[in-house]
Amino acid sequence: MSITVNLRYLGKNGAARAFAEEMVRSGTVAAIRAEDGNEAYDYYISLDDPDMLLLIDQWRDQAAIDAHHASPMMETIAKLRDKYDLHMEAQRFTPLDGGQQDDKFMRH
Repeated sequence: MSITVNLRYLGKNGAARAFAEEMVRSGTVAAIRAEDGNEAYDYYISLDDPDMLLLIDQWRDQAAIDAHHASPMMETIAKLRDKYDLHMEAQRFTPLDGGQQDDKFMRH
């Protein structure tokens, strides 16, 4: 079962956006997307708060997340977070099962 982690990056004066742009420009995002078990790795900018950036990070399972966290990629990400003085908030989700009550509100 896939696991999705929403990470909110919080910074000042455009730092979160600059972080994401450097992640893309440096090839780090492409490398993460190529990791075994990665299913999504996408940044979104808030319309309400320009200093907040949302990362939707989805993995096949916990083992894939653990392998990602043990990879050298994490050192690169940590250095960039420090460079841009970003703070983070995280939320973790699993997908809705087709039989869930909420599914009746979804348009597929």
